[in-house]
Amino acid sequence: MTRVLLILPTGTYRAPDFVRAAAALDAEVVVASEHRQAMAAAMADRALVVALGRPAAAAQAIVELAGRRPLDAVVAVDDQGLQAAALAAEQLGLAHNPPQAVAATRDKARARTVLAAAGVVQPDFRVVGPGDDVAAAAAAVGLPCVVKPVSLSGSRGVIRADDPAAAAGAVARVRAILDDAGEDPGGPVLVEAFVPGAEVALEGLLRGGTLEVLAVFDKPDPLDGPFFEETLYITPSRLEPPVRREVVALVQEAAGALGLAEGPVHAEVRVGPGPACLIEMAARSIGGLCARALRFGAGISLEEVILRHALGLDLDGLAREGAASGVLMLPIPGSGVLEEVGGLDAARAVPGVEGVELTITRGRPVRALPEGDRYLGFAFARGATPGDVETSLRRVQSALDIRIAPPEPANPPKS
Repeated sequence: MTRVLLILPTGTYRAPDFVRAAAALDAEVVVASEHRQAMAAAMADRALVVALGRPAAAAQAIVELAGRRPLDAVVAVDDQGLQAAALAAEQLGLAHNPPQAVAATRDKARARTVLAAAGVVQPDFRVVGPGDDVAAAAAAVGLPCVVKPVSLSGSRGVIRADDPAAAAGAVARVRAILDDAGEDPGGPVLVEAFVPGAEVALEGLLRGGTLEVLAVFDKPDPLDGPFFEETLYITPSRLEPPVRREVVALVQEAAGALGLAEGPVHAEVRVGPGPACLIEMAARSIGGLCARALRFGAGISLEEVILRHALGLDLDGLAREGAASGVLMLPIPGSGVLEEVGGLDAARAVPGVEGVELTITRGRPVRALPEGDRYLGFAFARGATPGDVETSLRRVQSALDIRIAPPEPANPPKS
């Protein structure tokens, strides 16, 4: 039996889907996470506690475990484990991306610098430290601009600013978000040009440095700010074929410039009146539960595709299903406490809808972007055309009644 180690951060949505994919391949699973209580009880004898914030130490712990019983693959399912997975796989001689390439994808400022040196089309940018002139940086890239942290993901802390004062305020807000996330609030922050146009996401798999496109998703809702909350992902994309080829070529070029060679990639690209422009590039697959919108071959999941590649199993001829599909990431409309989500039965009864799953329970605190880092849930649909799928998911969104109570005051008045 093959043996795969999955690095599962405590807050990941994706543990069950990866474990199911491993079971479909008859692969034994070892789980590495920050806390033992985040792991399934059935895996108690195959569990490793690692400090993902110290990737070299985490990698060493994985290597030592493999010394007792060999591993056939090390796979990180989310951003936090990517560096540890690359370091461990390199030392064990397993399929991996170069650790320096992964490190670049985990630092947006470093990635921008590498991509700029290679001539990859991307937004003009400046990196600002605590004492730097934010207004000057914003003027240099042009207004409106986008301010973003270099280390967070999922649109957390990404803010559009339309004037120099707003840019300075956005940087201050980003630093507060970094502090709240346990990151260095005094670290570098990106200020980059806002790129108008539609945005698409490319899901791909690198094999020996060559990009295989698994899906291109349209994002039908405009992402113009002030925050950049993603909602709808629909595939196949309705881009014209020449534009789609331009997007694919850009992502391949970016992967090569960063040095990525093996495994999944997820890229965000803006397409508008000018050339396609790379917004983000990650050495991982699509986040949240969005991968459930994809099926390959005879119902194979994206997680199984990733594990097949990591284990060196056959992937030839494996293509995405013919039907259109999509996912709605249920946005959090405001910060507070989740009281209720009404209309679930009506949403699940919409033709074409295959599931609506909430990931936050009633009574739990919720935070909207840009401070928040989670979605309320996910809805999935399939149909004959991308338009049919979009219609189904918009009907889901209209059917749901999300009620959030205001947050309690920090210092409630004394009676």
